This record gives sequence, structure tokens and C-alpha cells, in this order.
Amino acid sequence: MNEFFEEFVRAAPRVGEGLRVTVLATLLGAAAALVVAFALGLPSYSPRRAVRAPARLIVEFLRGTSLYVQLFWLFFALPVLGFRLEPLACGVLAFGLNYGAYGAEVVRGSLAAVPRSQGEAAVALGMGPVLRLRRVILPQAVVLMIPPFGNLLVQLLKATPLLSLITISDLTFQLDQLRSATGETGTAYLTLLLMYFALAALLSSGMKVLESAAATRLGRRPGGGGV
Repeated sequence: MNEFFEEFVRAAPRVGEGLRVTVLATLLGAAAALVVAFALGLPSYSPRRAVRAPARLIVEFLRGTSLYVQLFWLFFALPVLGFRLEPLACGVLAFGLNYGAYGAEVVRGSLAAVPRSQGEAAVALGMGPVLRLRRVILPQAVVLMIPPFGNLLVQLLKATPLLSLITISDLTFQLDQLRSATGETGTAYLTLLLMYFALAALLSSGMKVLESAAATRLGRRPGGGGV
């Protein structure tokens, strides 16, 4: 164990770089997933079948196929078609598409959860569909979206070890190198578990702060639906 931690200290710059890559991939993947979530979630909420059906089909396809296979398809198969992306871009795109599809369900469900009376009141005030969505329904739905989005963010973080399979030196890759160098398998993977737990705890805390701020802005108690 002492040998492992001595090597860990010597390899601190490499471990720090792996941590940076993991955090960067998580944040960029989350940003891409958020865009995909709204790009597919809003049409999925549409009452028009011609708008809703294609979005639902894409969501079901992305949710029904493996993230592992999606990542490998982007990295290994896409170049065969003449399009080559950097490894990190492949990872971010795969995370964005896969978790964005799950996020689209969060968007659709949250919009549908806003009481119908809110929309009816907006209609009575003469608001059109777009204004009604932007000023009345969406602000309330966003508060409902944050907790499940937080869960998806942590799930995305836990998926980042897949990046090491496409030549990216992330946190998992660097700790695995230390495991190979020292032979301390249990200590290396326990350290890795604790590091991911710390990152997940930070992300969860940040999302709780965001949820509290969003709820307060609407005059609600954080975690509750009352005014």
C-alpha cells in the first residue's frame, strides 16, 4: 500500500490531468445532453403528431441502443464513412446523444406535469403558444427537471471510464496505470472509487443549490411544490 501511495504522489501531475479530462468530458457531455434534451423533449411534448412522432422515434432509438456501442460506432465506424472526430469529441457526442435522450423524457414529463390550469390561465390572458410556453409553463417545469437532471449528470460521470476504451487518458486510465505499476489492485480501485464518489457528491451538491435557487425564484420551498 505504501508503494502505491508513493507512486501516486510521484504520478500526481498525470493523475491530475486524468481528473481534468474526466471533469471536462462530464461537463461538455452534460452541456451536449442538455441541448439534445430540449431539442427532442420540446417536440415530444407537442400536440401535433407530425412533430411529436419523429422526436419520439429518435428518443426511443437512442435510449434503446447501448452507450458502449454508440461510442464505438462514433470512434471506429464513423471514419469509415469519411468523418473522423477527435476521441474526446466522440465521447462528448456519445454522452450528449445517449443522456440527452433520457433528458428528453425528463423535459417532456416535466412540461406535462405543470397543472393544466396554468396554461388555461395564460390562454385567458391572450398569450400565444410560444409565449405561454416561455413565460408560464417552462419556468415551472424547469424546477421539476433539475432533480432528475442531477441524477443523469451523476450517471454521466460514472460512464466516463468508457473513455479509456477509445485512447483517452482519463482518471480511470491513470489509476489503472498506477495499478499496473504497483500491483496494488485493491488499493488502486478503492482510491478510484473514492475519487468518483467525491466528484459525484460535488455534482449532487451543485444541482441541489441550483434547484433551491430555481424554486426560490418561483416563490416555492426547495424540494416542495407549495408557494
